Amino acid sequence: MKYYNLKDKTEVVDFKTATIKGQGKEKGLFFPEFIPQFDEDFIENLHQYPDEEIAFQCMKDFVEDEIPSDILKQIVSETINFEIPLKKIHEKIYSLELFHGPTLAFKDVGARFMSRCLSYFLKDEDKKVTVLVATSGDTGGAVANGFYKTENINVVILYPKNRVSEVQEKQLTALSENISALEVDGSFDDCQRLVKQAFSDEEINSKLFLTSANSINVARWLPQQIYYLLALKQWKKLEKENPVICVPSGNFGNICAGILAHFRRLPAEHFIAACNKNDVVPQYLKTQKLESKETVATLSNAMDVGNPSNFVRILELFKNQFEDLKSKISGYSINDEKTIQTIKEVYEKYNYLLEPHSAVAYNALQQYLSENPGKKGIILGTAHPVKFPDAVEKAIHITIDFPESLENLMKKEKKSTEKQADFAELKRFLLYKN
Repeated sequence: MKYYNLKDKTEVVDFKTATIKGQGKEKGLFFPEFIPQFDEDFIENLHQYPDEEIAFQCMKDFVEDEIPSDILKQIVSETINFEIPLKKIHEKIYSLELFHGPTLAFKDVGARFMSRCLSYFLKDEDKKVTVLVATSGDTGGAVANGFYKTENINVVILYPKNRVSEVQEKQLTALSENISALEVDGSFDDCQRLVKQAFSDEEINSKLFLTSANSINVARWLPQQIYYLLALKQWKKLEKENPVICVPSGNFGNICAGILAHFRRLPAEHFIAACNKNDVVPQYLKTQKLESKETVATLSNAMDVGNPSNFVRILELFKNQFEDLKSKISGYSINDEKTIQTIKEVYEKYNYLLEPHSAVAYNALQQYLSENPGKKGIILGTAHPVKFPDAVEKAIHITIDFPESLENLMKKEKKSTEKQADFAELKRFLLYKN
């Protein structure tokens, strides 16, 4: 499998190179040269396969012989070695709970897969790699956990000051060792802009072996398909019709992975991009104009993205045919008031606790189902409610207990370096640090 640069299609690389480089020339994202199809019998008989085999079948065509099959099987097994249950909220809406991993967020899947691939590719290298990543909340914690104490890899995480939750910040800043956290006085888009500038800076790249762990990296993006297959495996035991799939969407890597799986024969009735006030894509679906906006801070902070990088991959999947895209994807924008109200109502009516991101998805799916009677759907529960205690407790007036896995982490000291949203500052840090 080869991958081409969406901004310069003459740049074609293999999976290893795409993983290590992160992005191509002109900050372009890599995209597979063809979409491998799932065997129809495989999709029809998912219930007969162990989860690890489903994960292997999902990823093997993207990796091919660049990682031996036995090692790839070990990697995918470690990637999903926690529960990913499909829970019924009520007769029409289910939640795929993706928050049972080590950092209680869906990004554990992509981060664990990527860290293990990168470790394999670098095992014979004699130089250190710097993993540079911007986070709006959960990516940083998942990447920090995935790469913690990994030999020959340093991780630098940029996160927006005062725009992540207390738990998210501890997951970013408490590990130290080979993990450095930069607290940027700005938005996630500022953090993402600085990371992209670093990748295009000749001096930095001449002195550092730099890669990214954001969902722009194919090794972070592609494995997210796995849990859509695991959702379908469970769904088929409960329902006959194909599900509407609603994804809390910020940088659009997660929903893009689901749509990619759909292009590979994963059955899905429809996809919904559930956004907060940062509504670039819902507006595009109304106007056909894709215009980035200044980021607005919301309760669902991991979705506070005004310039979603991965949407270009969705456009590529649909060959930039707007009507085809619009027939398969709907977009909704949910404000903070509706988010709190949704958490409260779902908890009181169904005894199911949402956090802000899953509440945005629930509200969007509820709207879609009311407009399209007779359908049923799945929301992706992307984070544990304990990561957003202020919003959740405001909605239900009950204190959330910390899981045992977080208690020790919350006692640790925060270690971060404050930075302005200035590339010269980041460049000095990277060159000095490494």
